[in-house]
This record gives sequence, C-alpha cells and structure tokens, in this order.
Amino acid sequence: MSPLSPQQLYRARCLSLTGPLKNSHNPVLSVNATEMAAAACHPPTRFHHVHGANICIDPSHTQATRVESFANGLCFSQEPLEPGQIFLVEIEEKELGWCGHLRVGLTAHDPRSLDVVPEYSLPDLVNMGDTWVFAITRHHNHVTPDGSEARLQGFLSDPYLLIEQVRIPRDKLVGRSRPSQYSHMLDDLYKTNVLPPTARRSRIGVLYAIRSDGMADMHIIINGEDMGPSARSLPVSRPLYAVIDVFASTKSVRVIQVEYGFPSLQTLCRLVIQKHIVHRLAIDGLDLPPLLKNFCKYE
Repeated sequence: MSPLSPQQLYRARCLSLTGPLKNSHNPVLSVNATEMAAAACHPPTRFHHVHGANICIDPSHTQATRVESFANGLCFSQEPLEPGQIFLVEIEEKELGWCGHLRVGLTAHDPRSLDVVPEYSLPDLVNMGDTWVFAITRHHNHVTPDGSEARLQGFLSDPYLLIEQVRIPRDKLVGRSRPSQYSHMLDDLYKTNVLPPTARRSRIGVLYAIRSDGMADMHIIINGEDMGPSARSLPVSRPLYAVIDVFASTKSVRVIQVEYGFPSLQTLCRLVIQKHIVHRLAIDGLDLPPLLKNFCKYE
C-alpha cells in the first residue's frame, strides 16, 4: 500500500474529528463535515526560527523586523502549510529610501536544511528550485486578465473568499486604513475600505489549493482578494513552507491569525453595523461602547 500524501493525511485527520451536521429545517445551516473540521485542524501560524541575517523575530514568533539594510530579510513559516491554510501577514512598518516591496510565496525546502539562508528570495531562493515567489507591487498584482476574477465591491462584498474547495471568511483578510476627518472627501477608501497592496496595514497572504485533478496551485491573497493562480501544479507530495521576504521598503510584518469555516460573532456584528452607515467615521455618532467603535472602524 502506497503512503498517503500530505493532503490525504490532512483530510483523513479532519474527517476523524467530526461527522456531518445536518439541519432538516434550514438547509443553509447544514454544514459540510470537512469544512468544519478544517477550521479546527489548522494550527496557529508562526515564523520559523531560521531566517535571514537581518531579521529579528519577536518572542511570540509572530512579528518579523528587518533591522538593517534592504536585503537578508527572508522568513519562513514555522510549519509546512496544509492545503487551504493561509499564511497571512500585515505590513506594520515601512522604510523610505528603498525600491521594492514585500515578496511572498512557497518553498518545498525545509528551512532547517539550508546551510545559509539566501540573501534574496528572488532570484537566490527561487534558483534553488521547488520555490515559487511573487513580488508584491503597488499595482498589477493580478495574474489573470482584468474582469476574470471577482473584484471587491466595498468592504461588504462576498463575505467569503472561495478558491477551489477553500472557503475562508474574508473579513480577517482585509487590511483597513486609519481614516482621517476628511478622508471621505480626499480618496476612495471610504467606499472600498481597501488599502493599496504595499501600504502600511495592508494584509497579504499565500496558500495553495488542491484542484479537482489532484494538483495544486499557489494563490496570493491581497486584502481579501485572490490574485489568481500565480504558480500551477505544485508538488503537493512534499511539505510546502510559506516564504515571506521582508524586502526593501517593507521593514516589519506581523502574522495575522485567520478565522476558518464561519466568521466569529464579533465579525458578524460588525458587518451588520457597517451595513447601516455611509462612512466609517459615522460610527463615532452611534451609541456603542468605545472598544466596539474602534473594532468596527479599524480592525
């Protein structure tokens, strides 16, 4: 008998945790067992202790900061990603004077196997083979023609990100600006609530999704929007680690833990509140606790 692949082991482990949940009175509440188990199976994401020479990882292994220069900023996920598991980071700090931005992707190389962590993800790590890295730019991150992918229509669009069999609540994936008093007159952020990809507080993630033919594609997610399959037919028989290159103008990033399966009650409450306002600053006029106001405006 041939050994099970990582995705087969993952599915088997998930299915062993729960059975199907059916609601005969309301089909909407019927839940696929694999989706529910997947939410319970994905462990928290952290940075690996192996990283570039200029990177400082905080004690929780959730923040990576490049302390000097513009290179030697490579980071890896602590564990290989499971199918459909996203490694999501938020840009915490920028540094002026450099050309270039964050780079993200996947590698089949175990970080512990590296004699020396490469200076750059592109081209150094990619040239080692079995590595796929995507350079984030301010514009033109889509790898599919315009119009072929669903676009965000404001922050109250489709609440789920859907890629193949992957279904993730979109809310946690979206970075949010800090609106000023007149931001609704100066820009379009009050309409979309979505930041430019390279801006501070922007959220960028990477995952791989199993296709119906058993192969996998790598997807880059920017502020809740799928950029399309940026690498196809990945070797899912090998463990795949996330690659985060804290490069050039990106100085510090923080890992964001993602909700799977269903949005939290807190998230659902925020969506209801936002649905009845015209601009985030209008939340200040509502009779709500200050902590809830801040959560609705900024988180």
